[in-house]
Amino acid sequence: MGEVRKLQKKLRQIENLEIRVSLTPEERVKVSKKAELRSRLAELLLQLSGPQQTQCIVGEQEDKMKRQVEDVTEHRTGPTPAVKIPRVDDQKKGERERSSGQTHNIPDRPSPPDPDSEFRSLKASWETAKFRLRVLEGHSDIITCVAAVDNLVISGSRDTTVKVWHVPTATEQRNLGGHSGGVTCLSVPPAEYCRRLASALRLGEKERLVLSGSTDCCVRMWTLSSGQCVKSIYTFNAVTSLCFIAEGEGYIATGSDGGKLQVWDWLSQENRQSVNAHLDAVTALQSQGPLVFSGSADGSMCVWEARDGGPEPLRRLQSWGSEVTGCGGGEEVGGRLRLSARGDRIFLACGRASIRVLNWRTGTVSRLTNHSSTAGVTDCVNQIPGVLIGSCFDLTTGESSLNLFSLPQSRYLVSLTCSELPRILCFAAWLTPSGGHRWVTGGRDLTVWEQLQGNVKKRGDVTVRRDNRLDNTLTESDKEEEEEQSDAEEEEEEDSIPQDASDTEAAANSSWLRCALQ
Repeated sequence: MGEVRKLQKKLRQIENLEIRVSLTPEERVKVSKKAELRSRLAELLLQLSGPQQTQCIVGEQEDKMKRQVEDVTEHRTGPTPAVKIPRVDDQKKGERERSSGQTHNIPDRPSPPDPDSEFRSLKASWETAKFRLRVLEGHSDIITCVAAVDNLVISGSRDTTVKVWHVPTATEQRNLGGHSGGVTCLSVPPAEYCRRLASALRLGEKERLVLSGSTDCCVRMWTLSSGQCVKSIYTFNAVTSLCFIAEGEGYIATGSDGGKLQVWDWLSQENRQSVNAHLDAVTALQSQGPLVFSGSADGSMCVWEARDGGPEPLRRLQSWGSEVTGCGGGEEVGGRLRLSARGDRIFLACGRASIRVLNWRTGTVSRLTNHSSTAGVTDCVNQIPGVLIGSCFDLTTGESSLNLFSLPQSRYLVSLTCSELPRILCFAAWLTPSGGHRWVTGGRDLTVWEQLQGNVKKRGDVTVRRDNRLDNTLTESDKEEEEEQSDAEEEEEEDSIPQDASDTEAAANSSWLRCALQ
């Protein structure tokens, strides 16, 4: 297992190197060895698996057969009817009525919904889902952030541009050039706040605006109709994340590469608050009603309350360090943390094989299995109604997929993948007027996922499969994963040789975020 872990660590470093803007000659040599390392790793895993473990490998044929068996069983037996168990008082009352000859028709109480039945129904609907994939070509570098408005997709890239795409025709509508550094984040304010600012700027009443943040220390406001930059905020810090706070007159929150959190007035663009929230880059910001969640590359998390009318719009409610969240070791796992909040729970993606689930009110953390081994990488996490979606990239095979979990139970549903799907670094989702799902993913490619509605005979571009090893999802401890990773690091240090001496330096420089800031 020692050599397997070493190879997995090398592949992790190489994958993080490939996301960089530029590579040194030594780094290019390392990247060129990726296929050789993957081949060697596949041989070792095959030797270690042995014939006794081949039944654990989940393939399309096996999944199909299992689904057929499950469907036949459910069809024959049918759902188990709910049995009403009367209370003792009701039994005695019934006996008295029967003995006295007085009987009444007592209506049955409605039985509560069966969560297992709801889960099976949701799982069955996703097992038959079909998607069409379309790649939108136009960016010359990695897509770092995506957003969606109606039939439009907005994408930001390290090539310094923001592009607006018309999804039904898969065409580029606008190329918003103005940033001098890589674009790191996007946010689309609600329509009512756009109308207020549009009125102040004497724009059209129905104008929609989009915000973009960049390593050039600027936040720019663009009109989607014309692509005009109507406002620009200079933050004095490289912007690594932003979100819109829909409280009062509205605020813009920005996170910097140094851990600073700043709040700006929506209408006047004046700075209302600056606070050193984290010790490293703020890589995630999300608002949810009056709450704002911030996450950092150092693995720490903060929860803020938005207060309109006070001297400082944000008040810190809770803060948790990496020793609680389990998202430490930033450089080793790519230096990125992404989050998706739901009520008391925050789902965290930090470049590991699992999704951390933090209850920010109690400080308890559980681990949601997003890959069947520690060779998986989770880059982003998002939610659609009733479903949690986590990206998964396999370091061993180079395959990428989206794993779906039911909410609020966090039970594994299915995995969606495609043979040529690249590593997914960002994700956005919305519903079509007909109720179908439409998603967009970004990384090396910008890809639109469109669900095919009805009984369409056309075969989809996406393979739907189930990995039964993800069924036991929530665990209270991530000690095993941390021990495996620490063991791999120790073995790598003990067995270091001259040609690998630069691996440590590569790992230290492999952060996607730090490279974007150079």
